[in-house]
Amino acid sequence: MGTVVLTGLVVAERTLQRDVDAQVAPGVEYQVDPFWPQVPEQWTLGQVSGVAVDAQDHVWVLQRPWSLASDEVAQNPEATCCSAAPPVMEFTSEGTFVQGWGGAGDGYEWPADEHGIHVDYKGNVWVSSAGGPRLRERTENHLLKFTRDGTFLLQIGRRGESQGSLDTENLNNAADMYVHPATNELFVADGYVNRRVIVFDADSGEFKRMWGAYGSVPDDEASNAPRYEGAGSPQFNTVHGIRVSEDGRVYVADRRNNRVQVFSLSGQFQEEVFIERKTVLLGTAFSVAFSEDADQEHLYVADAGNGQIRILDRQTLQQVGAFGRIGRYAGQFVFLHNVAVDSNGNVYTAEVGGGRRVQKFVRD
Repeated sequence: MGTVVLTGLVVAERTLQRDVDAQVAPGVEYQVDPFWPQVPEQWTLGQVSGVAVDAQDHVWVLQRPWSLASDEVAQNPEATCCSAAPPVMEFTSEGTFVQGWGGAGDGYEWPADEHGIHVDYKGNVWVSSAGGPRLRERTENHLLKFTRDGTFLLQIGRRGESQGSLDTENLNNAADMYVHPATNELFVADGYVNRRVIVFDADSGEFKRMWGAYGSVPDDEASNAPRYEGAGSPQFNTVHGIRVSEDGRVYVADRRNNRVQVFSLSGQFQEEVFIERKTVLLGTAFSVAFSEDADQEHLYVADAGNGQIRILDRQTLQQVGAFGRIGRYAGQFVFLHNVAVDSNGNVYTAEVGGGRRVQKFVRD
């Protein structure tokens, strides 16, 4: 096990704190496609924890087969439907099923609690393990890398071996990850137990650097209780989502602290925005994605606590639009968990808990 202590890291002045509320009028309209996707008739989905879009605009879904109850799968062997779908599923943008794979195999430890999925610029598929019923055990200390057809490539970390937030070899319930093409570095939101962003070489898995909230050293002994007013918490609470923009800014969704913090590639704090900060239920900063234009003008934030996709101007961090509400009908959300955007500006969402679905919102 390797550890590192961050010293001498310059933390930018904590200016540009902003609060996003629900009173800003929408500026972009979306319509839900209630028939997307076409899941093969023999399968049904459990909790859908992750959704990602690749360079071909194919949509990748990560779901939890173990979350299906006995009354949700067919007891009659002659019935057409239903058995559990594979954990990883690929669809075209039109919703046609392409392939599915995942589960236990040789040479790697499949996640006990499937959580995040990311398809990198080389077409490789990354899967993390976090946040399910095994969370209290704190033993999901790894993530995996596969080819797009499910051939195992790399495991970072090992189950049950985490030594805390300064461990450079293992994770602890890492929620999300993203490979930045310009540097071929893997940025990990780590996450549910640890209190940090950690960066690895995307090919070798070699540790590069890490940081905590405001670019400081993550401290497992300090309080990380959510703060709903006043100065932001000096520790991450639940590092749940991460993306790196084309201009090299790292956007980190700190779920229970109801905020998105922005950093340089090296981990220097730039600014933050609070999302409906007084929301206690679930948290409001689950996942982030960028708009499809070259400048990535907009930042999309999945707000589970209020059941909305919020659209922020990426330069000002002011809200310019929003859609959705809490509910079970098409276009509504129950435990909104993840958001992704394709090259045409269509938005895809994943729901865990009672939601158990992936939805497509077509730009109007």
